[in-house]
Amino acid sequence: MTPPSCQLYLISPLDTGGDFPEKLQSAFEAGPVAAFQFRVKDIDPDTAARLAEPLKAICDTHDVAFVVNDDVALAQRIEADGLHLGQSDAGLKEARALLGDKVQIGITCHDSRHLAMEAGEGGANYVAFGAFFPTETKETIYQPGVDILQWWSTMMEIPSVAIGGITPDNCQPLIAAGADFLAVSGSVWKTPDGPAKTVRQFTDILSNAS
Repeated sequence: MTPPSCQLYLISPLDTGGDFPEKLQSAFEAGPVAAFQFRVKDIDPDTAARLAEPLKAICDTHDVAFVVNDDVALAQRIEADGLHLGQSDAGLKEARALLGDKVQIGITCHDSRHLAMEAGEGGANYVAFGAFFPTETKETIYQPGVDILQWWSTMMEIPSVAIGGITPDNCQPLIAAGADFLAVSGSVWKTPDGPAKTVRQFTDILSNAS
């Protein structure tokens, strides 16, 4: 079965303890998810690994790529499938030397075509643009227009990830502009109806768009 031209990329909330593994399981059972990013802040390495390992096992069971945010050492320790780096994190070259070629490395490029080109030429496996919409997940400083996705899709074969405040109600222009992945967090985990309902909504939209 051919996957949709644009796929879903889930990003964790900052709190991945408690019943979060059950929520992740239900999200994966609701529809196809290409990748899951483990994004926690300000916790010690052993705690991070303890939280990450059962989530990675769930990802492995569902054939979902497990991506670690920012933490090269953690990605190496738990043998993550991918690493996501911001502009202020460890450099791409350094991360690649430690993790090897099999690990997929993505780079936050905000609203910058220059940063995206640098990342692509430096060997990034994907570039992330955003925030396209206001978001409570992190402070919104950069807000690109959808034209950056159109430009990238015509210029480069490296996939693009659209991020920032994305919901089933506002994602259509991003898909139409050529985003390869929709990175979603709050609209999945914060809904009172549970993550499965929102994942099903995204699945319907992405399937019809392919």
